[in-house]
Amino acid sequence: MMEENGMNLIKMEGVNKVFYTEELETHALSGVHLDIRKGEYVSISGPSGCGKSTLLSLIGLLDSPTEGKYWLNGKPVEELGLGERSRIRNREVGFIFQSFNLIGDLSVFENVELPLTYRGMPSSERKQRVQEALERVGMAHRMKHYPSQLSGGQQQRVAVARALAGDPVVLLADEPTGNLDSKNGEAVMDLLTELHRAGSTIVMVTHDPRFARHAERTVHLFDGRIVDEAVSDQLLPEEAPLQS
Repeated sequence: MMEENGMNLIKMEGVNKVFYTEELETHALSGVHLDIRKGEYVSISGPSGCGKSTLLSLIGLLDSPTEGKYWLNGKPVEELGLGERSRIRNREVGFIFQSFNLIGDLSVFENVELPLTYRGMPSSERKQRVQEALERVGMAHRMKHYPSQLSGGQQQRVAVARALAGDPVVLLADEPTGNLDSKNGEAVMDLLTELHRAGSTIVMVTHDPRFARHAERTVHLFDGRIVDEAVSDQLLPEEAPLQS
């Protein structure tokens, strides 16, 4: 139930994040207010060091705010214990990283399957989910290959499949095109757009305005603060089927 926050899948109020060292304290985020509705595609942009990845880490429960309130799917995050945070992260959040984070000695199938094993999911259900996820990203024919046998663009597609297999409520993509050439970068962005059209909620960090325009809305960060929000002027077709 999400009555308090309406249809907001992600809601932040007055979120601060401070990193402390012996010599100084660094204010990575200051007074962030953010609402993301179910089914939205939002990009977070800004210069290097502005707090983009820190914000994504907080959204994905990889870190906790120093101050402020955060609700994910209607749950107040500050009330969650470590075990519950880990469970929600595994079941409700899909991560797509710039460096792919695939395990080299596991096959494509095994890489996509791995997060599902932590749930105690039956083997038959895991197999079906992995197969469907790989088909959605056009990589089912490479399921027996290893990451070293794939191009960068193919590895990122496998990483997207791994995020999708768990049927998360939100996909978080941290510079998903950062290690790709422009052609493969555009292909991955097209894939994310297709997933969004199929109903996925996506939050993407990018420093590239070309890729930010794929999102419906862009949140601009500067020195840890949201300084602007803009709705994309890119008109997309109402429906476009996923291609396998």
